[in-house]
Amino acid sequence: MTATLSLSQARRIALKAQGLADKRPTRPANARQVGRVLDQIQLLQIDSVNVLTRSHYLPLFSRLGLYDRQIVDRLSGKAPRRFVEYWAHEASFVLPSLLPELRVWQRRTWMGAQGMQEDERAELSALVLDCLAVSRPLTAREVADRIGYGARPDRSEWGWNWSAVKRILEQLFAEGVVSAASRTKQFERRYTLMEKVAPAPPDVGSRPDPDAALTRLISVAARAHGIGTVKCFADYFRTPVRESGEAVARLVEEGVLEPVNVLGWNKRVYRHCEAQIPRKAQGRALLSPFDSLIFERTRLEALFGFHYRLEIYTPAERRQYGYYVLPFLLGEEIVARVDLKADRERSVLIVRSAFAETHAPVETPAELSTELQLMAEWLGLGGVIVESDGELADALKTRLISGEESAEGTKT
Repeated sequence: MTATLSLSQARRIALKAQGLADKRPTRPANARQVGRVLDQIQLLQIDSVNVLTRSHYLPLFSRLGLYDRQIVDRLSGKAPRRFVEYWAHEASFVLPSLLPELRVWQRRTWMGAQGMQEDERAELSALVLDCLAVSRPLTAREVADRIGYGARPDRSEWGWNWSAVKRILEQLFAEGVVSAASRTKQFERRYTLMEKVAPAPPDVGSRPDPDAALTRLISVAARAHGIGTVKCFADYFRTPVRESGEAVARLVEEGVLEPVNVLGWNKRVYRHCEAQIPRKAQGRALLSPFDSLIFERTRLEALFGFHYRLEIYTPAERRQYGYYVLPFLLGEEIVARVDLKADRERSVLIVRSAFAETHAPVETPAELSTELQLMAEWLGLGGVIVESDGELADALKTRLISGEESAEGTKT
């Protein structure tokens, strides 16, 4: 008989699986705690937008509170690397153990050297690999200069005006031959051979069986979700929905997943066998626009009744909520959203807008103001300024020092 769950139970399962159901540590988190979160959620999406901080730092703050961002840099930048950069949901930090399966199913053919002449592609690939074998990690421009391609334009009119060397590097990156050792301040990849950043698996010369690889990826995604649909699980690592459905069926047969009914969620839903239902969700967190809890927007709306759209690429005059808007989780509900900016020159966290959801409890302004102050402390900023827009703005201002005083250097 298929079990039936309430929407509240499903939310709590999802939050527990994502490490967002419990209160955070009261002391700054250490590398071991960061590693445990990575084991739980399996990936951190990378994005170049830095209006607040780089996106891959934020999910760890949401789950751990105060922690040193240099821990992430060390775990991703020094051997033995705890996680490496590769394609997953999008460009992401992932556990090295997932690389064999991801290589099979990350089919981003538009990102590499497709369309180049085969002889040029082979010649240039050899030059690039020979260069990286004997050099420190290099940007695409540095590789091009070293192999004598720096002045050669790419006349194919392809993509984002990438040079031929950049296209080859991205092709080799997609194939898992080359990786990113780190990023520059301008967020350019510094490329190196994959073998220099991640140990080769024992069967380095072979590829996993595609069905087995996908079954593992879907199992990992389902465990990170706790509960969800085939589409939810497929979206986590951006695997094809039809084949992902076949993997779900295999996992149901193995007892890893069980079909459940969720009242109010009118889809076929599956629960991971290890998923727990906490009696209460006690978390409080500002969520990155690229947080793994909110990857799949249909799931977000079904579970939390929260419609969310990233408006970075929307013209300013047409934005409803703002440029870089973070949902605010309180308990088991998403109760507000705030548009934030770190003004590093003035050392303040700017709240450009703050909007409450219709079901937001009365304690929302107080809880949100506390969270904003914690974020400012984590970012090394001296205070919080609430600028103007949104019905929560005035309520936040009453709990925070005014913008003029903060701008003059008074801490909130």
